[in-house]
Amino acid sequence: MVDTAFGAPGTIPPAEVADVELYHPHSFVTKYVFSQDAKVIAIQYSLTAVAIGLIALVLSWLMRLQLGFPGTFSFIDPNQYLQLITMHGMIMVIYLLTALFLGGFGNYLIPLMVGARDMVFPYVNMLSYWIYLLAVLVLVASFFVPGGPTGAGWTLYPPQAILPNTPGHEYGIILMLVSLIIFIIGFTMGGLNYVVTVLQGRARGMTLMRLPLTVWGIFTATVLALLAFPALFVGCVMMLFDRLLGTSFFMPAISQLGEQLKYGGGSPILFQHLFWFFGHPEVYIVALPAFGIVSDLISTHARKNIFGYRMMVWAIVGIGALSFIVWAHHMYVSGMNPYFGFFFATTTLIIAVPTAIKVYNWILTLWRGDIHLTIPMLFALAFIVTFLNGGLTGLFLGNVVVDVPLSDTLFVVAHFHMVMGVAPILVVFGAIYHWYPKITGRMLNEAMGQIHFWVTFIGAYAIFFPMHYLGLLGMPRRYHDMGQTSFVPDSAHTLNAFISVAALTVGAAQVVFLFNLFWSVRHGKEAGGNPWRATTLEWQTPQTPPGHGNWGDELPVVHRWAYDYSVPGAERDFIPQNEPPAARPA
Repeated sequence: MVDTAFGAPGTIPPAEVADVELYHPHSFVTKYVFSQDAKVIAIQYSLTAVAIGLIALVLSWLMRLQLGFPGTFSFIDPNQYLQLITMHGMIMVIYLLTALFLGGFGNYLIPLMVGARDMVFPYVNMLSYWIYLLAVLVLVASFFVPGGPTGAGWTLYPPQAILPNTPGHEYGIILMLVSLIIFIIGFTMGGLNYVVTVLQGRARGMTLMRLPLTVWGIFTATVLALLAFPALFVGCVMMLFDRLLGTSFFMPAISQLGEQLKYGGGSPILFQHLFWFFGHPEVYIVALPAFGIVSDLISTHARKNIFGYRMMVWAIVGIGALSFIVWAHHMYVSGMNPYFGFFFATTTLIIAVPTAIKVYNWILTLWRGDIHLTIPMLFALAFIVTFLNGGLTGLFLGNVVVDVPLSDTLFVVAHFHMVMGVAPILVVFGAIYHWYPKITGRMLNEAMGQIHFWVTFIGAYAIFFPMHYLGLLGMPRRYHDMGQTSFVPDSAHTLNAFISVAALTVGAAQVVFLFNLFWSVRHGKEAGGNPWRATTLEWQTPQTPPGHGNWGDELPVVHRWAYDYSVPGAERDFIPQNEPPAARPA
């Protein structure tokens, strides 16, 4: 990126509209509860998402106890096991990761990074959080209704999801579908805010090609979600009608115990198409913000400008576009026409190209950089390795002849968790360690951070790497108890026990992280305004943590891109985006 100055000095155009007066809170309730400040809303989103995510973590422990030590814990019966799987998967993908990346990081970082005072529609932003919270409460309520939560699997495939003898078929599936519908309504409010703020709320001089890649990732993911979530919304409404009104959108003619049920003429495959038309973009709704955040972490902590900025932007946009034409690679075992299988296998390989470009650019950014192995940098590097490993197994599963025999094995569980579970969570941790000083004004404890990183990183590989081997043996997923199966050797059962111990250990390490979060608010080292010596606008606010309205009396004016690190001849090894060209040494 050569042209980093905004034209000649003095050529920045005047503001097109006057500065907007914000809503000012008048009480504790309007400041911290029903707040219209995007930063407070971001923390509300994050705390709620982490709380429901901790529930999903406990559910995964119970699953692993059953798999690792079958028969030992009598309270985990086959029905409860299926309920654990379903709730764990849905919470982690939708209610934790999506809400955390878009509602949490999106709300906090977008206004600060683009130089705005707040989101464009603060009141709608507030409503989006409370609707999200309602969705979470409806989901949690399913644990307390007769029959418990649904056990249909996190993909909720009909006809099984709403038929008798499926766990939670009475009330659990209803609350799950209603919760998803509410979530999508709330997200749509927030998503429109993110998009309009990026397009219309940027500071003077902040062109699209000067946006930090974090903003590009969150912006593109939001557009994806606004286009993909309607498919899930429609699928949930239609299945709710099948369950409550006796319609047959997804229910074919079916008999149970010799009795013909009231359904007929529906297509279960139609729901799979609707679900995965949402489901595969959902992978990138989580991944694209992670890509952007990692780009900023690497550039900042390697003290080097990002390699190929424009290429990285178009890779994000290209991945987003391609994510809508690969969904059926999740459905190879549904019996599709071989020509369709060939098409989707091809598009799956094609989408790997812009993803690989991003990996190459991260590595080239690191090349000859002044790499500081801070905690955020460690998590960013761990993400690259993990996403690369998970992506390679995705190339295997993208091919029909490989996917069909592996589809219902632990190999898919390992791949999915490496790409969609471990990798994004590593970015979440890295981002929290990076921006915690801006949010609180204090640094997180370094020693606790090192313990948290190494146990989490090594432990995650101890959990999911062996699963690839178990999957290649043919060990199926979603089974409550493998029993004495001839093709599964005793050593595989021993490995399952090892995985369970590793999972419990990694879970325990998160207690260190949570303690660090709360302890450092009071006792952490004071961070100052810009402890990482970063260039982006959020580190240039007049106050840390930023006050209401972010920028004091005057909005910033942007003169350069977001990655002026180690510029030859400069006094410092970074030049903030709002530093005018005249201040640069000749």
